[in-house]
Amino acid sequence: MALDIDEDNLKHGTLGLVLALVEIIRDTLRIESFKRMEGGSLTDEETERLGQALMDLDIAIEEIKEEQGVTESVRAVRDGLDDIVDDVVDRTINPDRWRDEADEQGI
Repeated sequence: MALDIDEDNLKHGTLGLVLALVEIIRDTLRIESFKRMEGGSLTDEETERLGQALMDLDIAIEEIKEEQGVTESVRAVRDGLDDIVDDVVDRTINPDRWRDEADEQGI
């Protein structure tokens, strides 16, 4: 039995995953940057450089997504990851409900 792999789909899926992870890292950097700006631990020059670097990263990510035609793949990965995170947070906040659902399913 041969495994039939569509090379283009594999490349798009992999690139979509990588870019989604880069976006998540960028978002985390942006949040941390805002915290540091609000906390006053960055100079005006550092704030300016950081802001410019984040804008450049945004542009680069969008250009890669458009050039490679993976905008939808990245969105699908991000949506899937968001769903996973939402489930984890919900399980943490509402452990009794999840325990009851697991019991009902015999898990």
